[in-house]
Amino acid sequence: MKRFLAVVMCLLMVFAIVGHNKVAKADTVKVGFICLHDEQSTYDLNFINAAKAACEKLGVEMVLKTGIEEGIGCYETAADMADSGCIAVFADSFGHEDYMIQAAQEYPNVQFCHATGTKAHTENLPNYHNAFAAIYEGRYLAGVVAGLKLNEMIEAGKFTAEEAKVGYVGAFTYAEVISGYTSFFLGVRSVCPTATMEVTFTGSWYDPTAEKEGAQKLIQDGCKLISQHADSLGAPSACEEAGVPDVSYNGSTKEAGPNTYLVSSRIDWEPYYEYAIKATMEGTPIDTDWTGTIATGSVKLTELNEGVVAPGTAEKLAEVQAALEAGTLHVFDTATFTKDGAVLTSYLADVDTDPAYTPDTEVIKDGYFHESEFRSAPYFDLQIDGITLLDVNFG
Repeated sequence: MKRFLAVVMCLLMVFAIVGHNKVAKADTVKVGFICLHDEQSTYDLNFINAAKAACEKLGVEMVLKTGIEEGIGCYETAADMADSGCIAVFADSFGHEDYMIQAAQEYPNVQFCHATGTKAHTENLPNYHNAFAAIYEGRYLAGVVAGLKLNEMIEAGKFTAEEAKVGYVGAFTYAEVISGYTSFFLGVRSVCPTATMEVTFTGSWYDPTAEKEGAQKLIQDGCKLISQHADSLGAPSACEEAGVPDVSYNGSTKEAGPNTYLVSSRIDWEPYYEYAIKATMEGTPIDTDWTGTIATGSVKLTELNEGVVAPGTAEKLAEVQAALEAGTLHVFDTATFTKDGAVLTSYLADVDTDPAYTPDTEVIKDGYFHESEFRSAPYFDLQIDGITLLDVNFG
């Protein structure tokens, strides 16, 4: 009898374990995503679309919160997500970083991944990570598209080569924005060497009115083509109204500018989301500082607006992209630009960020500036010749 009871007890324990495992497998894995704005922002929409695709592919539940300020609200949202069972939490805006770090410190069993941040490689938290992509290569390619369009207009007699001025609507004077407009400009100049550029700033990542007014001001100032590092349809709509070619960012704005939109570069965050979520599910380490590339499918251009781009654009793009992938072309080749009339052979960049933004790392070697190699987030902050900055004294 005792032996019988022992066998029954063992069987019950086995059934309990099997049943528990079935529940564990049936439990929905939840992953949180924190966005600064909502789908009306091209920047946030790009993240949201990638998150949806990654979660669907991996079969996990997506918990999305939009309109989360770069303040204590980010920490509170991240903490709520952790408390609700999210195994990983992602945030998409630069100003979210300190609050994500705070959450990571308080929830050591949850992975916190932050896009565009700079501190993961010095914070040394095993559950806090930064990610970015070599978007400067995408910006450069978009600049080639723009430069070819300028050449087409010059050849058509719409303006002279000396009048080939490009306008750029930027958000802030952060290195990320500087790296972006400089790589775009160098792409333009690679095919249209007489081009110059003016940059105006809005002091906001998303302000449709300020972005539209900024583009209009640049157009009135003689800019023949407009690009942007801003997140609304303000600049593209101004270009469509004025009949000025436009290069957007983070996704196609063809619907808003069917007659003027050329192309857009963007970071595709889906490969990173898939990598980080899968690693979390499997219990394997996530890179502290991850940089996506064209090769990883993380840097992309949208389809060309064939009715607007210059003839031969697709063929030229294929040639330039192949050179970037082969490493025979470097966006920030120091032979292609000067600063205060001089070619740079050395530059210390602020890579290990501190409150004083102290330059700490030599980033020029082998004849080019090594962007996004010493950390994922951009640190190119040089003001090169040929670019004029406007309105830099915003609050």
